[in-house]
Amino acid sequence: MSTSTSNVLVFSHRQEVREAIITAIGRRPSPDIRSVHYIEASTVAEVIGEVDAGNADLLILDGEAQPTGGMGVSRQLKNELASCPPTVVTVRRKDDRWLATWSQADAVLVHPLDPLTAAESVAEVLRAHALPTAGG
Repeated sequence: MSTSTSNVLVFSHRQEVREAIITAIGRRPSPDIRSVHYIEASTVAEVIGEVDAGNADLLILDGEAQPTGGMGVSRQLKNELASCPPTVVTVRRKDDRWLATWSQADAVLVHPLDPLTAAESVAEVLRAHALPTAGG
């Protein structure tokens, strides 16, 4: 992994959902953190492969993904890996935030994504997990 970027894996079976997440967060969620490089995954197998290879600093998982939703993927990874990357789960309804809590996600975003909220939430998770700042 590059020291100048954070690798953020975005999972959804739908390309338009991945694009919406990437667009909302942008390439630099906050000036005080590293820029972001996105890895897109459309299947759970791709997510697991990237995580197993150590390629992801942060996972953003679509809670509505089919056939396996991001909440289940988050819970599985958090329970099975000693050092699971931090996770952010996206949900369609504000009332589904409790399910994202069940998934052990580090943060929750609600569609439609607000770019300011999405970028700040991702920046907070990256800060909380002590990834180096843009200055080193």
